[in-house]
Amino acid sequence: MLLLARYVLPMSAPYIEDGGIVIRGSDIFAVGMRAELLAAYPDEEVTDYGLAALMPGFVDLHTHLEYSVFCGVVDDLPYTRWKMEVQRLEDRLTEDDWRESAVLGSTEAIRSGITTIADVTYSGASLEAADSAGLRAVIYREVSSMDAGKVEAEVAAAFDDMRAWEARSNTARMSIGIAPHGPYTCHPRLFQAVAEAVGTNDTHVSLHLAGSRDEYDFVKYGSSPLGQDFRTQSGWGEEAWMPTGVSPVRYVYQWGVLELPNVLAVHCVHVDSDDIAILERTDVAVALCARCNAKLAMGTAPLGDFLAKGLRVGMGTDSPASNSTIDFFAEMRTGLLVQRSLLGSKDFFTAEEFLRLATIGGAKALKLDRITGSLEPGKRADIIAVDLSHSYQVPTENPYSAVVLTSNLEDVLLTMVDGKALYERGQHLSVETEPMRERFQDIRRKIRD
Repeated sequence: MLLLARYVLPMSAPYIEDGGIVIRGSDIFAVGMRAELLAAYPDEEVTDYGLAALMPGFVDLHTHLEYSVFCGVVDDLPYTRWKMEVQRLEDRLTEDDWRESAVLGSTEAIRSGITTIADVTYSGASLEAADSAGLRAVIYREVSSMDAGKVEAEVAAAFDDMRAWEARSNTARMSIGIAPHGPYTCHPRLFQAVAEAVGTNDTHVSLHLAGSRDEYDFVKYGSSPLGQDFRTQSGWGEEAWMPTGVSPVRYVYQWGVLELPNVLAVHCVHVDSDDIAILERTDVAVALCARCNAKLAMGTAPLGDFLAKGLRVGMGTDSPASNSTIDFFAEMRTGLLVQRSLLGSKDFFTAEEFLRLATIGGAKALKLDRITGSLEPGKRADIIAVDLSHSYQVPTENPYSAVVLTSNLEDVLLTMVDGKALYERGQHLSVETEPMRERFQDIRRKIRD
């Protein structure tokens, strides 16, 4: 198979104008100039996407696909009030609702050009949805409890689920990890228990960390809506909590979880230079969730400081409940513009840099860069084609800017994982989407009523 387009963006090398990609089975076999590839591989089936960009699929470092039916349901609230309202509505959904919601999320991800997700789930619905849809994924089993007496049982149950999930998933595309939720939902013994259970294994670990000012104030000073109203609503109001006098990063660091071999910290908005030094020392990767952070008034992560210290950083869309749409183009564009607005010309990020965060940066954060995140011979054929032929994109002099600043999910022409097309020119090829539309509306009515 030979894919051709006006631009090929390998992300590991300069872009190629009038280029192409040869695919053999699940892998990339060759990347180069159109004329050279046509001459060298005359018998290949050719698909020419014209004025478009062929590039690696996006790596979405933080998702909650099972919350897809919550899109637009809880809007215009700051973080803690939003969190409490979503939690209140969760009880209205059945197991089938969660599963169908996750299927919806997987189709939206594919439509947006996402080929790899790192998803946090308690139910496991995201595992089934991502696997059947053909996505590459790291699925984290979420665990939380502020009740010290329940920690041992909760962690044991989480690892039982992880083993069961691994046994029934496509291990060539799916990896299973664990996600102690965060400092305001996990007793310190839970962090310790996870650290002890993982040990020196390369198990994927993820946690929400330093995301909001309320979280920071709760951990350091012992008081905030998260420390009072949310804890009461969660049934932990009687559990003792003393102010720690330190930041969320330093607090979690005390319990060993950040020193595990393969940790992804989500958000990291409210951090200082000492916190970043800890993340650097422990080689913790960071998921930047710019649109969620902006929408819920959480703040802006210091991306320039992360990169200056050599941290592995990528981008995540976060929960569809918080982000309204799974549109990775909007994620890149918002992240880029917010950073420019915040930093001025001091640290001026380019569209190319953000496209790297969205692809090879995310792959490195998950330690999957040996197989995905860039277009190189020998890597998996996780490829997307993005249409650049619209009037507001022509003439296209800088394909990186055209993708980041002018494109959206409607411009995705192809989403391919392991050499298999999952979506092409408006058609989902791995999931039957029509039957879910009516059911999706029924679930949303259940939440709203």
